[in-house]
Amino acid sequence: MMRTVAVLLATLLLAWPALAVEPSEMLQDPSLESRARDIGRSLRCVVCQNQSIDDSNAEVARDMRRAVRERLTAGDDDQKVFAYMVARYGDYVLLKPPFKAGTWALWLGGPLVLIVAGGLLLMAARRRKPIPPPVPLSDEEQRRLDALLKP
Repeated sequence: MMRTVAVLLATLLLAWPALAVEPSEMLQDPSLESRARDIGRSLRCVVCQNQSIDDSNAEVARDMRRAVRERLTAGDDDQKVFAYMVARYGDYVLLKPPFKAGTWALWLGGPLVLIVAGGLLLMAARRRKPIPPPVPLSDEEQRRLDALLKP
């Protein structure tokens, strides 16, 4: 029973990205459709969290997939399609943007936040004062505690 559930779950997870591209969007020419899928896996949905337009169900991603297929049908090569999408949405649309002045934040933002957060945690740990050991009980306090604990 568990094996069947695991196989079913694995099948659903593997099929999930295929659910984004609707059959009505697909091109009749298999080679053009293959190129469109490759391009779609390299373009970021501008409203999703780091998801390609090929995997996204968002309306904007659907429009972007449609634009890619229109450009390919018009005869553009892959580079022209990428150039068109970058001109329209900026370098952010590329899942692997080029390393240039305008994309430094995309490339260096994550590591920079990690370094700053690590530095702040280190500073906070160094400023923290150690907890002093507890003061031992006096003889009177120990006698009272022993009296309370005896049955």
